[in-house]
Amino acid sequence: MLFVAEIGMNYDGNIDLAYELIRQAKLAGADIAKFQFGWRDKPGEINVIDHERAARLQSWCDYWGIEMLASLITEPAVELAHHIGMRRYKIASRTVVDNPALCERIIAEGKETFVSLGMWEGKEFPFGTPGPANVRYIFCRSKYPTYPADLVGLPERFEAGGYYGYSDHLHGTEACVLAVARGARYIEKHFTLNRTSSVIRDHVLSATPAEFRQLTEVARPLARLLEVVDGHGRAVRGRAEAELTRS
Repeated sequence: MLFVAEIGMNYDGNIDLAYELIRQAKLAGADIAKFQFGWRDKPGEINVIDHERAARLQSWCDYWGIEMLASLITEPAVELAHHIGMRRYKIASRTVVDNPALCERIIAEGKETFVSLGMWEGKEFPFGTPGPANVRYIFCRSKYPTYPADLVGLPERFEAGGYYGYSDHLHGTEACVLAVARGARYIEKHFTLNRTSSVIRDHVLSATPAEFRQLTEVARPLARLLEVVDGHGRAVRGRAEAELTRS
């Protein structure tokens, strides 16, 4: 079970604030601190992450014992990920739509790759069903913020529907808990120290450290329980099917 604190651009262009967000994400129980490489990153924009900054972010994550992940939106973003030795990747839904060739090159590296489908409107999954072994499809609604009515279509059973996880843009964390109860193994939630900030639109739909901690404390045991119950159920069904086959 992976809980991802999506810091994204919520560090407001202040690299020192990024350090505190990484620290708080770890203390809140997150497994991964996530950023965005290649988005609003031109000189003077809010998310300029060059080789030096990427290496600093990685070193801070290493110090706090939390994995670093990033959405890779451009070719230079992929090179940044190579530079710091990122162990697995995230592909944003806008990249799935705007640059599928880049997505395919990222996937072809063979590393575990989480693919968000918030902007994908195709009837089939974009890179095959179930897709390459290293691909993990993530259910998402690309509205900022998302509201409860927008979640119509949330998979009743994530694995059966071909999804591995859920990326959340609602206020609060209850949709994340619902997704875990339906079998999501990856939960991504925007993370902020100040939900009232208007510097970036993502602050208002983000979890504070206290909310993220509550999420991990509730949903991680729920995921373990679901694994045991579902595993037992599969085992019982398997034995029943074997008996029917023998008879």
